[in-house]
Amino acid sequence: MKRKTKVMGASHSYGSASSRSGTRGVVAQQATSSSAQEFFPVPLEILEEIFLHVPANQVVLVCRLVCPLWKQVADSESLWRVRCRREGYNLRDSSKTPEDWRLFYFLCKKRRNLLKNPRGEENMTGWTIKNGGDGWNLEDVMVPHPNEVVKKNFVTSYGMCTKEQVIDLEKEGYSAAFMDNLKPDIKISDWYAPRWDCGCEYSISVALLDAKQKVIQSFTPPKVFFDQWNDQEWNQTIHVFRDYGRGVRYIHFWHGGKDTQFWAGWYGIRVTDSSVEICPAVDT
Repeated sequence: MKRKTKVMGASHSYGSASSRSGTRGVVAQQATSSSAQEFFPVPLEILEEIFLHVPANQVVLVCRLVCPLWKQVADSESLWRVRCRREGYNLRDSSKTPEDWRLFYFLCKKRRNLLKNPRGEENMTGWTIKNGGDGWNLEDVMVPHPNEVVKKNFVTSYGMCTKEQVIDLEKEGYSAAFMDNLKPDIKISDWYAPRWDCGCEYSISVALLDAKQKVIQSFTPPKVFFDQWNDQEWNQTIHVFRDYGRGVRYIHFWHGGKDTQFWAGWYGIRVTDSSVEICPAVDT
């Protein structure tokens, strides 16, 4: 009987331990649930401030996947509007408001001149050139440029001189999905000037190309001619590509010119500070 009692007691004790273990499990679950409830409902303004100190790509790729609340903050207009202001990405025209502040932020952050050596500071590096007459040359600017950092320009000769670059958007960080889905504005700018004592001509052509480098859309304005005895001031041409559809993978930039009096040396058109930029629509 004693042995039986012990067994029964042991059996009874085992049941009690199991019960206590189960109780502890329930309590632990309640504690975890309680702590989770205490942790996640962080005030939105505090969570937003935290996100402002996290790298932007991590906010999009990591933070917004944690839970619905974090996604709400990561996708909020307020977060990206404040981020733009703090990092100095301001609207040039305050009357125009971006439809998507997050897109505006990333376009501003990635924005840069995609052309290599646009001012001749590295001689002809980066350009594919064709020489006419005495060929391309470099010189100090004869007339101060509106952009004070520009100190040099390319100059043409008495035969047609051209130079060009093909920009690979994928290599520059603009993926096929990015270009096809967002279709950001593509802004082209070029500066050109004649010599005061010699007539000359200027040409430019820029094309958006697909993966096989076939033209999707292009900008080819009429040639510009300057007479002899002109003011030799700097002129700017600007064009913005919009609504160009899907498939843009490359940008082909080409320009050049010559003098019109067939003088030996370098009396033709001068070009410098050329640029190709991917930029927000409200900033073009």
